[in-house]
Amino acid sequence: MKDLREACIGLARGAGAAILDVYASDFAVQAKDDDSPLTQADLASHRLIVAGLRALTPDIPVLSEEDAGIAWSVRRTWRRHWLVDPLDGTREFVKRNGEFTVNIALIEDGRPVLGVVYAPVFDYLLHGLAGDGAYLRERGEDRRLATRRPAAAPLRVAASRSHLDERTAAALARMGDTERHGLGSSLKFCRIAEGVIDVYPRFGPTSEWDTAAAQCVLEAAGGAVLRLDGAPLDYNRKDDILNPHFIALGDAGLPWRDWLGTDVNG
Repeated sequence: MKDLREACIGLARGAGAAILDVYASDFAVQAKDDDSPLTQADLASHRLIVAGLRALTPDIPVLSEEDAGIAWSVRRTWRRHWLVDPLDGTREFVKRNGEFTVNIALIEDGRPVLGVVYAPVFDYLLHGLAGDGAYLRERGEDRRLATRRPAAAPLRVAASRSHLDERTAAALARMGDTERHGLGSSLKFCRIAEGVIDVYPRFGPTSEWDTAAAQCVLEAAGGAVLRLDGAPLDYNRKDDILNPHFIALGDAGLPWRDWLGTDVNG
């Protein structure tokens, strides 16, 4: 598994370099069927990572956001698979704010067991391996990560500074004293893994490739990503790839159920 992790780190860095080549150019933006943006950077990263994973582990199937049309009748037979978001945060990419990432995860029996997250603009790379911990790699050296436990007031919450949906606003009000931190893509999970943020409530739509790699990093750092029924967020357990609502926590002992109000299973 450690060899696989190093190979994935290499693929993420290679994909990041391909993304930056496009980022520095006058790139075009297309609209996908769901009206989300698509650029040549998404496609270049996708091709590089998928080809690399297939060469590395030809027996493990790959599910990528940019090649998501694999039928549930096929996916349901998978015990292990790679789950890839070649460019998480394409809207941030288009805005050129740097807050986008490359995400590569290995899923086993519905759980992320290996995760690599790379933000190429910042050369910010985190990796996690179940049972081995989570790390920030800087200048070739790994620094072990740990979430902030116990989390004390004011709670540091990943949430928009200016635009909140009604349910998130209500949850924040129930948390009491908070500091809001606005971040793009899977960086929210990463900052929790570093102990910089405590909580990320998500009541809007996400897909499985948006969360798997960063969930692995966060869990390996001591945190948790929970569905609103209290079970860990899991993968490839249903016919669609949308996640249920969830909450990411650095300290799973926080009274998060109290923040949800009466509709705890939405």
